[in-house]
Amino acid sequence: MCHSPEYVTYMQKTQVYLRADELAALRKAAARTGRSIADLIREAIRKTVLKPDITGPVAIWDGEPKRTSHEHDTIYNES
Repeated sequence: MCHSPEYVTYMQKTQVYLRADELAALRKAAARTGRSIADLIREAIRKTVLKPDITGPVAIWDGEPKRTSHEHDTIYNES
């Protein structure tokens, strides 16, 4: 009989107060994805608070495009 290894992660219980709309959205997401609300909250924390440092170039978008891609290619001979 083959047993898969069990991984134990120590977690601490905490309490979070949410607005009614926030809790409703979490319940809807949990039902849609088949995941628990706690799992969704942990994932959000990992993605926003514990996110890895950003490396490499970062683009900043400031609104409306100034030219179309065709105009860009024509101006810079990249057609």
